[in-house]
Amino acid sequence: MELLKYLLDLVLHLDKHLNALGGQLGGWLYVLLFLVIFCETGLVVTPFLPGDSLLFAIGALAATPGSVLDVHLVVVALSVAAVLGDTVNYWIGKRVGPAVFRSDTSRLFDRRHLDRTARFYAKYGGKTIIIARFVPIVRTFAPFVAGIGAMHYPRFLIYNVIGGVLWIASLTYAGYAFGNIPFVRKNFSLVILGIIVVSVLPAVVEILRERWRPRPAAEAPPTTTPLASSERVP
Repeated sequence: MELLKYLLDLVLHLDKHLNALGGQLGGWLYVLLFLVIFCETGLVVTPFLPGDSLLFAIGALAATPGSVLDVHLVVVALSVAAVLGDTVNYWIGKRVGPAVFRSDTSRLFDRRHLDRTARFYAKYGGKTIIIARFVPIVRTFAPFVAGIGAMHYPRFLIYNVIGGVLWIASLTYAGYAFGNIPFVRKNFSLVILGIIVVSVLPAVVEILRERWRPRPAAEAPPTTTPLASSERVP
């Protein structure tokens, strides 16, 4: 329970925690933020790390007078982290993903997240790599599933770079532009909560649509994953 309270406080008061870390770490804060973004996009076991809200808070911190962060430098550094993370995730999926999909007992990977991401591919194709950048959980599993589906790597890389730069730049610069407006600063926790709600809304809508979708009476529950290792992602 104490850990849950700490995590909730960490997410809702990212600005205060980042300010404290900036004072303690100085320029090393770049390295910490790089690692957080890399792990959130590159490791399927860490989809819980903050993404959208963290980027907004980073932008707000960069706009603070005397900040240790330069907004343009941090956008470049974190864009590299996001692209590298997805690249590593893609190759992990390509090498070990098929075995994970065949396993119903894996404790490291939640099959529901994998199946949900595969449905995103069924709907959006390769553009899922770009769209998923703005959807928590899905953005962590999208490159993994792309590797499983054997998406042609040069094609994946194009989507990866476009999506990574758009994601990092849009949210960081939004925080830089609006994060220190008095109203936003005074209600920063509510703004962060709003960003979280808006970012998870597409995934929630997709889940509800899937559950409410009428099924023929004879239709049996699927017994195979929606994206087999032999299938090719467009």
